[in-house]
Amino acid sequence: MAELHSSIVALVSLASGIASNHPAMGQCQLARLRHMGVSEEQIATVIEIARHIRDEAAQKLDVAFDAAAYPNGSQTQPVAEADAGGSCCSSTASGQSCC
Repeated sequence: MAELHSSIVALVSLASGIASNHPAMGQCQLARLRHMGVSEEQIATVIEIARHIRDEAAQKLDVAFDAAAYPNGSQTQPVAEADAGGSCCSSTASGQSCC
């Protein structure tokens, strides 16, 4: 198995921590990435994509929950604006692709 460069491992770890709402918030990975010379722009892109994936997942969970909780569409709370099936690839607010 090929080894990944340590900066790639740190970027993946940072992104997965953000997307999963890990309580450590990727602070260790941020320090490591900066020490390795990864640009702030690249770090910001990874953070944006991870947050987008996290937020999209939460919206889809809300839609699925609302469908189960209010089967007749009689909810008193607004349903989240997300397609529970939907595409597996969308873009962030700035247009970054998540694929």
